[in-house]
Amino acid sequence: MTTDISNNQLKLQKRLRGLTGKAVVDFDMIEEGDKVMAAISGGKDSFVMLDILLHLKRVAPINFDVVAVNLDQKQPGFPEHILPEYLEKQGIDYYIIDKDTYSIVKEKVPEGKTTCSLCSRLRRGSLYTFAEEINATKIALGHHMDDAVETLFMNMFNNGKIKAMPPKLLSDDKRNIVIRPLTYCRERDIAKYAEIREFPIIPCNLCGSQENLQRKVIKGMLAGWDETNPGRVENIFNSIQNVSPSQLADKDLFNFKELSIDRSGNRAKYEFQGPEISHSNLIEMFYEV
Repeated sequence: MTTDISNNQLKLQKRLRGLTGKAVVDFDMIEEGDKVMAAISGGKDSFVMLDILLHLKRVAPINFDVVAVNLDQKQPGFPEHILPEYLEKQGIDYYIIDKDTYSIVKEKVPEGKTTCSLCSRLRRGSLYTFAEEINATKIALGHHMDDAVETLFMNMFNNGKIKAMPPKLLSDDKRNIVIRPLTYCRERDIAKYAEIREFPIIPCNLCGSQENLQRKVIKGMLAGWDETNPGRVENIFNSIQNVSPSQLADKDLFNFKELSIDRSGNRAKYEFQGPEISHSNLIEMFYEV
């Protein structure tokens, strides 16, 4: 039994490392001489991301550095000793940014409202600024496939946009590049691996018990699909990699206005090319069970 469990753990580790390596190569996330700033929140996703990035650093055919950075947002009761102790024990280079974004969020967001959006913007701004201070060339975030699909649905349902989380992003001011190395990885695999490695997970308590957040609703929807329609989440993610602008309705993305008929060449054989079929037989074909 022990051998089987060990083999399963090894397969999981190999799968996560392989998918992360594939994402890095597919989207040219890391280049020779890069200094990758791994944003570590203390959650399972960022711990797994850091673990795999450090592995890639050891085995990759290029040279790059990885440094862990945690933003201490001064949440009440935050165990600020856990991350430094873990990182020092592992011999990992790290920085801790002390910035009281917690007070700003609590001041600006009315009681009971979702804090995630403002918290995320403040955190992102702090990380962007610090990346420049330490001359980091890439900022690595721990978002995975489930995050991307959830964000896609949130934007469709709430904002009327088809927009997700790109694996690689140039910031609006063009001063930073964000990468998401876990973009091909499923959250359930990340959770299992984090449990196996016994990372000292720190939960995010800033948003309290906002159980009805839209993201949690969508997460539940995806979990249901995983049970009843395995592979659906992966197919949805694949769809954002296979976009057909002419089959959508964004007139800024595709020039519908200047579509024109061209009958100069041979006509495509789109008519029925089989044997003759009577009208009654044709109707039977359409309604046949």
